[in-house]
Formats: sequence, C-alpha cells, structure tokens
Amino acid sequence: MTRVEARTPQVISGGQNPLFTGNDWDFDTIRRIHDACEVEARALGLSWYPNQIEIITAEQMLDAYASIGMPLFYKHWSFGKHFAQHEAGYRRGLMGLAYEIVINSDPCISYVMEENTATMQTLVIAHAAFGHNHFFKNNYLFKQWTDAEGILDYLDFAKSFISRCEERYGHQAVEQVLDAAHALMSQGVHRYPRKKRPDLASEQRRERERIEHGEQIYNDLWRTLPAKPGAARTDAAADRRRALLELPQENILYFLEKVAPRLRPWQREILRIVRLVAQYFYPQRQTKVMNEGCATYVHYRIMNALSEKGLITEAAYLEFLTSHTNVIRQPTYDDRSYGGHNPYAIGFAMMGDIARITEQPTAEDRQWFPEIAGRGDAMGVLRDCWENYRDESFIQQFLSPKLMRDLRLFHVVDDPEEADLRVEAIHDERGYRKLRRAFARQYDVAWLDPDIEVVDVDLEGDRRLILHHKALNRITLQKDDAKRVLQHLADLWGYDVVLKEVEPGTGTVIGEITASARPIFF
Repeated sequence: MTRVEARTPQVISGGQNPLFTGNDWDFDTIRRIHDACEVEARALGLSWYPNQIEIITAEQMLDAYASIGMPLFYKHWSFGKHFAQHEAGYRRGLMGLAYEIVINSDPCISYVMEENTATMQTLVIAHAAFGHNHFFKNNYLFKQWTDAEGILDYLDFAKSFISRCEERYGHQAVEQVLDAAHALMSQGVHRYPRKKRPDLASEQRRERERIEHGEQIYNDLWRTLPAKPGAARTDAAADRRRALLELPQENILYFLEKVAPRLRPWQREILRIVRLVAQYFYPQRQTKVMNEGCATYVHYRIMNALSEKGLITEAAYLEFLTSHTNVIRQPTYDDRSYGGHNPYAIGFAMMGDIARITEQPTAEDRQWFPEIAGRGDAMGVLRDCWENYRDESFIQQFLSPKLMRDLRLFHVVDDPEEADLRVEAIHDERGYRKLRRAFARQYDVAWLDPDIEVVDVDLEGDRRLILHHKALNRITLQKDDAKRVLQHLADLWGYDVVLKEVEPGTGTVIGEITASARPIFF
C-alpha cells in the first residue's frame, strides 16, 4: 500500500499540455490529477475533508471487500470466508473489482487500484476524493450519526481491545460473542437522534473509566442479601420498571449491553463495538442512491471540464465515457442482467434532471417543482439536496414525471391473494404520484427493516425477555432465520427469549418464536 498525500493545488490554466498521455502513471501524475480535480471541485462549490489517497493491489482490494471496506478492523472468521469467495470469483473471471473504495473519515481515505489506468485514476479521484467526500462531510445524516474525526482511532482501539480479549479469555469465547453480535447488527442502531453526538475518540477513555468505577464500587456482600418475600407487583410498578429500562427499546444491542444480567464487562464492550460500527454504517444504508448519484454527477462534471481545458486527451475522454456509460447502465426488467435498480443510474439521472429543471424547465416542471424550476443555480440546488435529504425523501420530492417516462417506470402489485398481477399506476398525474410514493418506499428503512422492539422483562422474576415484531401487512419473519437469530439473542441475554409477531395498531398476536439460552458464554 502506497500513500499519496494531498497538497495545495497549483493553478492550472486552460489549453495547457494534458495531465498525462497513455495509460501509465506515477505518483507525480496522481498529484497533478488530484490538483486539477480540486480546481474543478472548487468551481462547483464543493467542500470536503482533506484527502488521503492509498494505492493498493488487487489482493488488498479483496481484503478491503472482506472487512466491509474499513482500513482497521478486528479479526473474524466471516471476513476470511468473504475474502475466499471474492478471490475465487475474481481469479475465475466471474467478477471484477471496484476501481476504488472510499472511507468516511477525516482525512477522507480513498483506496485506488494500482492496476487502474491514468484515466481511471482521474475518474476515481474525481468520484471518490471529491464527490463522495463532499457528501460525507455535508449530508445531515452523516453529521448526525458519524464521527469522521474519531472513526480511525476508534477502529484501532476496537481491534486492539478484541485482540487482548482473545489473549485473555480465548479465541472461541470472543468469537461466540462476535457471532451473536453480528447476527443482531441490523437491530443494533438508534434510528432516531439521541441527546449526544457520537464521540468515538473518547471511547477508549470511557471504557477504562467504567472498569475502574466497577472495581471501586464492587462489594460481594450485596450478593448475600435475601430477596424481599412476596413483594407485590402492581401495574404501576411494571410501568416504572419499563421506564427505568427505557422500554420499549428498538436498539437491541444497546439494551443487551446495558441490561443483560449475565454478561461480563469485556462482553458488553464487544457489543458496544459492534453497535457503534453498525451505527457508523447506518447513514450509508439510507443514502446509496444520493451518495452514488452525487459522486457520479461530480465526476462527470469534473471530467468534462478537464476535457474542455485540454487537460485530458481525446483518447482518455473516450475511455472515461465508456466506463461512465457502463456504470450508469440500467438494464430493463426483462434483461438477463437485470438485478434491480442501479443506484448509480437512478442517482445520476435524478441529478441531471434537477439541473435541467433549474435551467431549462418545461411547463410540466413549473407545475411540479415551482420552487426550483427556472432558478438557474443548478449546483446550488444540488448541494442543498445533498445536504438535506436521504434516498426516500429525495425521491419522494424530486423524481419528475419526465424521468419516470424516460426510465419507463411502472408500478405492478403482486398480491398473493389475487390470481393476476395488477398495474397500479399509469403515466398520468395521479399515476405519477402513486408511482413516486411506491418507488420512494423501496428506499425507506422503516419498510425495509423489520420493526422489532424489546417491550418487557421482569428482572426480579423469571427474566424472560419479550420482544414484539410489528408485522406490517401481516408479513411475518422467515421462521428458520428468525429462530437462528433469536438463539443468538437468547445466548447473549442468558435466559429465555420470546418474539411475538403482532399486528400494528391492534396488537393482535399472530405468531410466536421462542429460544432458550445455551450455557456457552458463562
């Protein structure tokens, strides 16, 4: 791995010699490319974290794939499995590798492949080091949920902490906790703002202070006190108990970390590590279309500006167009390569359409988007979108009838109680609005993720943990998968766990899954 540090760009005037000729490049070429892209990014009004560009090999890119793209990460068997799968596919020619991986950190780290041509290095620097970087720094979800300055230090702490746990408690014991925590990772995030912004840089100090405090207040005599006989349990007492436990609680890993009666301090800390990593990635799950659309639109504008100034050759520009076209290709539903909606295609199309509406609106555009139609400041509108929306709200607000026609979008309902498919929306005003709502809902995490909450537990009684899954439209969890995940939850809790499938609104129980703890953690 080789590092290229960003520096203050040199002023580059138009009509000068190209930044490079041919496919070969060296580190001076990378610096010139970065400086030229920075000039164009400033012209677009972008702001970003300082850039750190890392040149990596194909094997290192495969390793980054396996560890979800993070430069520092703890060890787990699943990462090795993913590495083997990706490597086998790559060696057999069944899959390619990403040209880059970018990390939401300060400085922003962009991993670029050493096998890339000079043109591709220009493209990925424009795409990642300025497009994604701007989005990471300015979007409200990333500001709210992530700590770009502290993430690298925290990952270093997490890696060393888990390594120390393996040395002290054994590899198998640590792996069992990680397996269980990873199974619950999607249910380990806060979906609504908390009082305090994450500060990952202070986690190592907080963990040390917590252990010291526990050692100071520990007194084994408390264990010998008898329980109060026949204590009456009223509804008011149950309500107070749930309030003290912050129930109902949607963040299951957080609840286990704070309340699970049998976990030891090091196990709680591992749950906290997995939970904070899950929270770090939470904004990325909600902004895939916008993030890729922003980066793709930015690289398109930068590469065209470089071409107009003569800083890349015609051959390089044709290579860029070929790659760009492949990235934004959206196969139709009847194409053998169709795999759903391409976030690059949808995002880039929407960014270009918003620019068109602001500069060359039609009468239809003025009716649908009176706030931005004809405004003239395309980049100002786009920067506002990138800062203040997520995929679901962005599509709901800005997907235009023209783009729905261009993309040939239609809404088909597949009702299991009906024999035939039903076309729910056509291309008229009512149909456009229906189609836009239905399309936006596909990116709403409230619809995509199961709504599961811890609702009650009697710590003074049988300690049975009760969860509710709100089965929207009576769609229940896949029982075998739910049973396996629930077993991990029971193992962490240390006692029986029951998951009830309930209808939203009525609270009617339509199914139930149970699991009992196995004596593997304690």
